[in-house]
Parts: sequence; C-alpha cells; structure tokens
Amino acid sequence: MDKVLIIGGGIAGMEAAGQLLKLGYEPVIAEKEDHLGGHVAGWHKLFPDMMDASALIEQLASKLDGATVYLRTRVAYMNRLKDGYSVMLSNGTGLVCRAVLIASGFRLFDAAKKEEYGYGVYDHVITNSDLEAWFNGVEDFRVPENPRHIAFVHCVGSRDLKAGNPQCSKVCCMTAIKQAIEMKEKFPDAEIWCFYMDLRLFGKKYEDFYINAQRDHGIHFVRGRVSEVGEDIDGRVVLKAEDTLAGTQVKLKADLLVLMAGMLCNEDTATIASMVRAAVDSDGFMRSRDNIYRINESNRPGIFFAGACTGTKTVPETVAEARAAALDIHNYLSGND
Repeated sequence: MDKVLIIGGGIAGMEAAGQLLKLGYEPVIAEKEDHLGGHVAGWHKLFPDMMDASALIEQLASKLDGATVYLRTRVAYMNRLKDGYSVMLSNGTGLVCRAVLIASGFRLFDAAKKEEYGYGVYDHVITNSDLEAWFNGVEDFRVPENPRHIAFVHCVGSRDLKAGNPQCSKVCCMTAIKQAIEMKEKFPDAEIWCFYMDLRLFGKKYEDFYINAQRDHGIHFVRGRVSEVGEDIDGRVVLKAEDTLAGTQVKLKADLLVLMAGMLCNEDTATIASMVRAAVDSDGFMRSRDNIYRINESNRPGIFFAGACTGTKTVPETVAEARAAALDIHNYLSGND
C-alpha cells in the first residue's frame, strides 16, 4: 500500500486523508499542533448555514480510521528519490512516500502590529479569533458582561500595503457578519456596527446572509476605515472613522471592538518549500502550477497542494480542493495524470 505524506492536519489534510483511504492509499498526517482541525477546530459556527464547526471536525475525523496521525510533529527534512520522497519527521519517524500533499494552512495577522487599533493596549479590543474562543466558552475579561455597543473593523492586516499584505483575505467580511449576528443573538439590546472597505460577498447564500444581518438583526454597516481608536475614562473604546458614502465623520463609543485579522501564509511555508524546491508566490503562499486548471499541483513531481497553503480560502473551497487533490494524487500514482 503506497504511503502519502500529508503535511498539516487541518480540514484540508483531514478530508484529503479520508479520500485517499477510500482510494486504497495509506495517508500519514504530520500535524504540528496538539489537535486536528486547524483553525476551524477553534471556531464556533460556520457561515452561511451557521453549522457547528465542531460537527464538521467530528465528521472529518470519523473518516480517518486507517490513517496514521502524528501530532506535535513537523517535517525535519525531505529528499527526492527516484520514485517518491524520503522523509524524516521531528518525532524521529522515517518513511518513504510516493507523494506529498502540503496542506499547511495559514496564520492570522498579528493585530498588535496595527498600533492605531489598540490591540493588546486596551482591554476591550479583541480579534475575530479571540471572539470565537469566547463563543466556545473560553472566559475572557475583555468581553464585557453585557455590552450595549459593539463595533467590528474589517480588513485588519488585509488589503494593506503598510502591513505588507495587499491581498484580500476573502473570509473576513462574512466572518464579521456571522460574529455580529451571533453577538446580536446573545445580546438582543446591543447596537452593532461593522466598518468595512468593500463588502466582498461572492459565495452561495452570502448576499442573503448580509441582507438578513441588516433586516432581521438590525446590524449597521458603515463604509469607511477606522482611523483612530482610543479609550475614555470609563474604559470604553472610542472610534473615529469616516463614512465615505455619507461623506461625514463618525465618532463612536463602544463597549467592545472586534478586529477582523486577515489571513497570511504560514511561517513555515518557505521552509517546507525549500525542502522540495517547490515555488513560492509573491504573496508568500505556495505557488500552484497554474491558477486555473492545476491549482492543486506544484512545479515538482509528486508534490501537491490543498487548502489555504496556496492562498486564502473559505471552508467549502478548502474541502473541495482536498477532494480534488486526493484524486490528483491517485491519478499521478496510477500513471494517469
């Protein structure tokens, strides 16, 4: 039975492993964290259907019987063989595999680098990731007991040349809307504002989701960047922004400010790429063979991609790419590519 190494045990790696098992291969997952599921494992609900993220992780995990999973494990090195790769893992395990699937995912922008927003300075400024943890029951004093005014700032570290990331993170708009709805459901009397550059709602049912946020939940949307964040004597967050549609200045006091931190390439992308001489794109993500027809293929034989290692992705895109990558690997190993 041919072994296939999967670097990363997020939803892309998990789905690909499940598909490869069905196709008769032996997937070996090397996951650097102490759990499977990646970022999604820390999320509460998934847009647009508000599915429990834990339900997706459980569904993917149920299909891994027969796969070898190493947690807290990285790839130490890989060498190209005549017909595959020799791999040494950080836990001391060595293996020879016919193909490698890189599903190393992404990291979130460090919101503290945008000093004007006060993350890490003001108590009631948090990130989208922090809020998801709070939804999942992680206690955090920065979420007030009964917030009456809540603000969300989109594109924190995305579409931002000064932050070194001109790319759109693709999921931030919908994540902000989802989280705003969840907060409104928890705190029905709260007034909630979303400050955005442009709303990019391209997926199935995404526009409906946005309309429902306004119509059914009364969430306010303001087109304009927040230019300044401070704190008043009572510990409330003070925001200054420009409403570019109305052409007016906006000053708002909020009990909670949520920063939508964008997606960046993982810090170990370059290291993994250098091991197999795979190409890295100008944005730091892995470079696909092309961006239209061979998105799951690298420029190296036997090296494949799935999910956010090649760029920002939604959950449905990630799962679909993982299934496609498993089929690409099967065709490659069968000599049908």
